[in-house]
Amino acid sequence: MVARKELELLLLKILINIDGFTGNQAEEIKKVADIFLASPLVVGVKSKNEYLEEDVVYERHGIPVIAKETLRNMVVDDVYPEIFADRGGYYVQMDGEVIKQVREAQNISRKDLADKAHVSRETIYKYERGMVRAFPETAMMLESILNMKITLSVNLLDVPKIENDKNGNPDNSKTNTNVSLENQPNLTKLGFGVISTSRTPFDALAKQESGIKIRKNYSTVITNMEKNRNQQALKKMALNVKDLSGITETDAVFLLEGKKSLKCIEGIPVVHNWEIKEMKNSKEFLSVVRERRDCN
Repeated sequence: MVARKELELLLLKILINIDGFTGNQAEEIKKVADIFLASPLVVGVKSKNEYLEEDVVYERHGIPVIAKETLRNMVVDDVYPEIFADRGGYYVQMDGEVIKQVREAQNISRKDLADKAHVSRETIYKYERGMVRAFPETAMMLESILNMKITLSVNLLDVPKIENDKNGNPDNSKTNTNVSLENQPNLTKLGFGVISTSRTPFDALAKQESGIKIRKNYSTVITNMEKNRNQQALKKMALNVKDLSGITETDAVFLLEGKKSLKCIEGIPVVHNWEIKEMKNSKEFLSVVRERRDCN
């Protein structure tokens, strides 16, 4: 599922049991999220036989995992969770600068604060430097002593950083896909970086390069390879891709092998492989795509 709220774009994977979320799926979602400048989230119900707790952030393969009511609180009430689960229990991140400022303003030494919170002086020092996390109970005690909110919300809207290859394109070596992209060399020659996908309603994503870096949110193209699909299957794909294209504000296109004079399918432009071979650059390709947008 993909959802947008103003400038925030969420890429959601919905699961009953989050233990079924694999590393390969995570790497693919990260790369798709990187192109769309989206925040990937897994929304689940349980892990093994235990239900996920609300307002707690879990993690699987570098992607945050939350329960459904936690998502509702974020979207509807703009309330983000503060507690995250990790090995050893639940933790919170505290604003060390606030702790230090309030402590000094109230003329409380680190030792006195440590004694009242039942922790060591060194632990208070580490809290103030942001070096360690705290148990929720400890954070609540410190907030009661200082009479100030010091816990931080977990940032679930980060776009994950992915590794690029030596040419500055996303490195596909960690993504196990079974998609054969016959048109990929032609798109690469036009100046696109191409990422194949296997668990999405499209077959690949192509992103226009601009020097070493790749320009985002302007020339992203959702590409679909024909793969001997019949017309009915392509029309069904077109409906999903058109919705996705509208939400992500990107271009969508079918790349087909045939030599028919087909210009679009259900409002999605069609570009044939033989046409791509005759094009000189990505600008020419995108011009054709936009000329054929919403054709009949």
